[in-house]
Amino acid sequence: MKKSLFRVFHNWYRKAIKHPQYRWLVVLGTLFYLLSPLDISPDVFPIIGWLDDGAVVALLVTEMSQLMVEQLKSRSRQQTASFSQTDTFESVDPTADVIDVEAVRVA
Repeated sequence: MKKSLFRVFHNWYRKAIKHPQYRWLVVLGTLFYLLSPLDISPDVFPIIGWLDDGAVVALLVTEMSQLMVEQLKSRSRQQTASFSQTDTFESVDPTADVIDVEAVRVA
C-alpha cells in the first residue's frame, strides 16, 4: 500500500512539475512544505522527521535537474539544426571574392 501511494504521489509530482503552467506553483509548494512546521512526520523527531523532507528534496532536485537536461538537449538540437541549415553550399554568396591560395609543403 505504501509503495503504491508513493508511486501515485511521485507520478503526480512529475506530471505537475513538467507542466509549465504549474511548475513554479509546485516548486513554491515544495519549499513551503520544507519550511513549514506541519509535516507528515514533524521535524522534532530526529531522523524520522527528516526522512520525509529528504525524500521531497530529492524528488524536487531530481525532477528539476531532468527538466534542465531536457531543455539543454533541445536547445542543442535547435542550434545544431539551425547551424546545419545555414552552413550549406547554397548559402554561399556566389558574388563574393575568392582567394586562391597555393600551399607548398616544406620538409
